[in-house]
Amino acid sequence: MNAALVAGLLAGYGIAIPVGAVGTYLVVLTARSGLKIGAYAALGVATADGLYALVAVLGGGRLIPVIEPIAVPLRWASMVVLLALAVHIGLSGIRNHRASANSEVTQPVVIGPVKAYVSLLGITLLNPMTVVYFAALVLGSEDMAAASGAEHVVFVAAAFAASASWQVLLAGGGAVLGKALTGRRGRLVTALASSALIAVLGLRLLW
Repeated sequence: MNAALVAGLLAGYGIAIPVGAVGTYLVVLTARSGLKIGAYAALGVATADGLYALVAVLGGGRLIPVIEPIAVPLRWASMVVLLALAVHIGLSGIRNHRASANSEVTQPVVIGPVKAYVSLLGITLLNPMTVVYFAALVLGSEDMAAASGAEHVVFVAAAFAASASWQVLLAGGGAVLGKALTGRRGRLVTALASSALIAVLGLRLLW
Protein backbone atom coordinates (compact mmCIF):
# COMPACT_ATOMS: atom_id res chain seq x y z
CA MET A 1 0.00 0.00 0.00
CA ASN A 2 2.85 2.38 0.84
CA ALA A 3 4.50 1.59 -2.49
CA ALA A 4 1.29 2.45 -4.35
CA LEU A 5 1.02 5.69 -2.37
CA VAL A 6 4.58 6.74 -3.18
CA ALA A 7 4.20 5.70 -6.84
CA GLY A 8 1.01 7.73 -7.15
CA LEU A 9 2.54 10.81 -5.54
CA LEU A 10 5.62 10.67 -7.76
CA ALA A 11 3.50 10.12 -10.86
CA GLY A 12 1.15 12.98 -9.95
CA TYR A 13 3.97 15.44 -9.31
CA GLY A 14 5.82 14.28 -12.41
CA ILE A 15 2.95 15.22 -14.71
CA ALA A 16 1.83 18.32 -12.75
CA ILE A 17 5.08 20.20 -12.09
CA PRO A 18 5.82 21.71 -15.53
CA VAL A 19 4.30 25.21 -15.66
CA GLY A 20 3.08 25.32 -19.23
CA ALA A 21 0.15 27.13 -20.79
CA VAL A 22 -2.41 25.71 -18.35
CA GLY A 23 -0.27 26.46 -15.30
CA THR A 24 0.40 29.97 -16.53
CA TYR A 25 -3.30 30.56 -17.13
CA LEU A 26 -4.08 29.21 -13.66
CA VAL A 27 -1.64 31.57 -11.94
CA VAL A 28 -2.79 34.62 -13.90
CA LEU A 29 -6.45 33.70 -13.39
CA THR A 30 -5.91 33.48 -9.62
CA ALA A 31 -4.01 36.76 -9.51
CA ARG A 32 -6.88 38.49 -11.27
CA SER A 33 -9.94 36.67 -9.91
CA GLY A 34 -8.92 35.61 -6.41
CA LEU A 35 -8.00 32.44 -4.55
CA LYS A 36 -11.52 30.93 -4.65
CA ILE A 37 -11.62 30.97 -8.44
CA GLY A 38 -8.05 29.74 -8.60
CA ALA A 39 -8.76 26.86 -6.23
CA TYR A 40 -11.70 25.66 -8.35
CA ALA A 41 -9.57 25.92 -11.48
CA ALA A 42 -6.74 24.02 -9.79
CA LEU A 43 -9.09 21.20 -8.83
CA GLY A 44 -10.25 21.05 -12.45
CA VAL A 45 -6.69 20.37 -13.58
CA ALA A 46 -6.14 17.82 -10.82
CA THR A 47 -9.42 16.07 -11.64
CA ALA A 48 -8.28 15.56 -15.23
CA ASP A 49 -5.00 14.06 -14.02
CA GLY A 50 -6.90 11.79 -11.62
CA LEU A 51 -9.28 10.65 -14.35
CA TYR A 52 -6.40 9.80 -16.67
CA ALA A 53 -4.68 7.88 -13.88
CA LEU A 54 -7.92 5.95 -13.30
CA VAL A 55 -8.28 5.16 -17.01
CA ALA A 56 -4.70 3.89 -17.08
CA VAL A 57 -5.26 1.68 -14.02
CA LEU A 58 -8.56 0.24 -15.29
CA GLY A 59 -7.26 -0.33 -18.80
CA GLY A 60 -4.03 -1.80 -17.51
CA GLY A 61 -5.89 -4.30 -15.36
CA ARG A 62 -7.78 -5.64 -18.37
CA LEU A 63 -4.62 -5.90 -20.42
CA ILE A 64 -2.52 -7.75 -17.83
CA PRO A 65 -3.41 -11.31 -19.05
CA VAL A 66 -2.61 -10.26 -22.60
CA ILE A 67 0.67 -8.54 -21.87
CA GLU A 68 2.15 -11.07 -19.41
CA PRO A 69 3.99 -12.97 -22.21
CA ILE A 70 5.61 -9.73 -23.34
CA ALA A 71 6.16 -8.17 -19.91
CA VAL A 72 9.89 -7.59 -20.31
CA PRO A 73 9.70 -5.96 -23.77
CA LEU A 74 6.78 -3.88 -22.50
CA ARG A 75 8.84 -2.56 -19.59
CA TRP A 76 11.53 -1.54 -22.05
CA ALA A 77 8.95 0.11 -24.29
CA SER A 78 7.42 1.90 -21.30
CA MET A 79 10.85 3.15 -20.29
CA VAL A 80 11.41 4.48 -23.80
CA VAL A 81 8.04 6.25 -23.76
CA LEU A 82 8.75 7.88 -20.41
CA LEU A 83 12.24 8.95 -21.44
CA ALA A 84 10.79 10.37 -24.67
CA LEU A 85 8.24 12.33 -22.63
CA ALA A 86 11.01 13.58 -20.36
CA VAL A 87 13.05 14.75 -23.35
CA HIS A 88 9.96 16.33 -24.93
CA ILE A 89 9.13 18.30 -21.78
CA GLY A 90 12.73 19.38 -21.29
CA LEU A 91 13.20 20.48 -24.89
CA SER A 92 9.82 22.21 -24.91
CA GLY A 93 10.83 24.12 -21.80
CA ILE A 94 14.09 25.22 -23.41
CA ARG A 95 12.36 26.12 -26.68
CA ASN A 96 9.63 28.11 -24.91
CA HIS A 97 12.28 29.82 -22.79
CA ARG A 98 14.03 31.03 -25.94
CA ALA A 99 10.84 31.93 -27.81
CA SER A 100 9.10 33.81 -25.00
CA ALA A 101 11.68 36.55 -24.49
CA ASN A 102 9.31 39.20 -25.79
CA SER A 103 5.97 37.46 -25.20
CA GLU A 104 3.33 38.60 -22.76
CA VAL A 105 0.76 36.52 -20.90
CA THR A 106 -2.79 37.34 -21.96
CA GLN A 107 -4.99 38.25 -19.05
CA PRO A 108 -7.98 35.87 -18.76
CA VAL A 109 -11.57 37.01 -18.51
CA VAL A 110 -13.00 36.85 -14.98
CA ILE A 111 -15.23 33.76 -14.64
CA GLY A 112 -17.22 32.01 -11.90
CA PRO A 113 -15.91 29.08 -9.82
CA VAL A 114 -17.89 26.37 -11.62
CA LYS A 115 -16.91 27.66 -15.04
CA ALA A 116 -13.30 27.91 -13.88
CA TYR A 117 -13.38 24.26 -12.77
CA VAL A 118 -15.02 22.99 -15.96
CA SER A 119 -12.83 25.10 -18.23
CA LEU A 120 -9.54 23.94 -16.72
CA LEU A 121 -10.82 20.34 -16.59
CA GLY A 122 -11.65 20.46 -20.30
CA ILE A 123 -8.38 22.12 -21.29
CA THR A 124 -6.34 19.56 -19.37
CA LEU A 125 -8.30 16.60 -20.75
CA LEU A 126 -7.31 17.68 -24.24
CA ASN A 127 -3.71 16.74 -23.49
CA PRO A 128 -3.24 13.09 -24.59
CA MET A 129 0.28 13.03 -23.13
CA THR A 130 -1.21 12.64 -19.66
CA VAL A 131 -2.93 9.31 -20.27
CA VAL A 132 0.12 8.01 -22.19
CA TYR A 133 2.30 8.95 -19.22
CA PHE A 134 0.13 7.19 -16.62
CA ALA A 135 -0.43 4.15 -18.85
CA ALA A 136 3.31 3.77 -19.38
CA LEU A 137 3.90 3.87 -15.62
CA VAL A 138 1.11 1.43 -14.74
CA LEU A 139 1.74 -1.10 -17.53
CA GLY A 140 5.51 -0.93 -17.23
CA SER A 141 5.71 -1.53 -13.49
CA GLU A 142 5.56 -5.07 -12.13
CA ASP A 143 4.43 -3.78 -8.73
CA MET A 144 1.52 -1.82 -10.21
CA ALA A 145 0.58 -4.63 -12.60
CA ALA A 146 0.29 -7.04 -9.69
CA ALA A 147 -1.32 -4.52 -7.34
CA SER A 148 -4.70 -5.14 -5.75
CA GLY A 149 -7.80 -3.06 -6.36
CA ALA A 150 -7.22 -1.16 -3.13
CA GLU A 151 -3.65 -0.35 -4.14
CA HIS A 152 -4.89 0.93 -7.50
CA VAL A 153 -7.33 3.19 -5.66
CA VAL A 154 -4.48 4.47 -3.50
CA PHE A 155 -2.35 5.09 -6.61
CA VAL A 156 -5.10 7.09 -8.33
CA ALA A 157 -5.96 9.02 -5.15
CA ALA A 158 -2.29 9.82 -4.54
CA ALA A 159 -1.80 10.97 -8.13
CA PHE A 160 -4.85 13.23 -7.79
CA ALA A 161 -3.67 14.56 -4.42
CA ALA A 162 -0.18 15.30 -5.76
CA SER A 163 -1.55 17.11 -8.79
CA ALA A 164 -4.09 19.00 -6.66
CA SER A 165 -1.46 20.10 -4.14
CA TRP A 166 0.80 21.47 -6.87
CA GLN A 167 -2.04 23.19 -8.74
CA VAL A 168 -3.38 24.72 -5.51
CA LEU A 169 0.16 25.90 -4.74
CA LEU A 170 0.24 27.64 -8.11
CA ALA A 171 -3.17 29.15 -7.45
CA GLY A 172 -2.33 30.18 -3.89
CA GLY A 173 0.86 31.83 -5.03
CA GLY A 174 -0.77 33.49 -8.01
CA ALA A 175 -0.33 37.04 -6.79
CA VAL A 176 2.93 36.52 -4.87
CA LEU A 177 4.82 33.97 -6.94
CA GLY A 178 3.15 34.43 -10.30
CA LYS A 179 6.01 36.30 -11.91
CA ALA A 180 8.61 33.87 -10.59
CA LEU A 181 6.80 30.71 -11.72
CA THR A 182 5.51 31.92 -15.07
CA GLY A 183 8.50 33.99 -16.08
CA ARG A 184 11.00 32.70 -18.61
CA ARG A 185 13.40 31.32 -15.99
CA GLY A 186 10.69 29.86 -13.75
CA ARG A 187 9.04 27.95 -16.58
CA LEU A 188 12.42 26.63 -17.70
CA VAL A 189 13.33 25.42 -14.20
CA THR A 190 9.98 23.67 -13.62
CA ALA A 191 10.10 22.03 -17.05
CA LEU A 192 13.62 20.69 -16.47
CA ALA A 193 12.72 19.51 -12.94
CA SER A 194 9.69 17.60 -14.24
CA SER A 195 11.74 16.19 -17.12
CA ALA A 196 14.31 14.86 -14.64
CA LEU A 197 11.61 13.32 -12.41
CA ILE A 198 9.91 11.55 -15.32
CA ALA A 199 13.28 10.26 -16.56
CA VAL A 200 14.00 8.79 -13.10
CA LEU A 201 10.56 7.14 -13.03
CA GLY A 202 11.25 5.61 -16.44
CA LEU A 203 14.66 4.27 -15.45
CA ARG A 204 13.20 2.77 -12.25
CA LEU A 205 11.14 0.38 -14.37
CA LEU A 206 14.34 -1.59 -15.01
CA TRP A 207 15.37 -1.82 -11.37
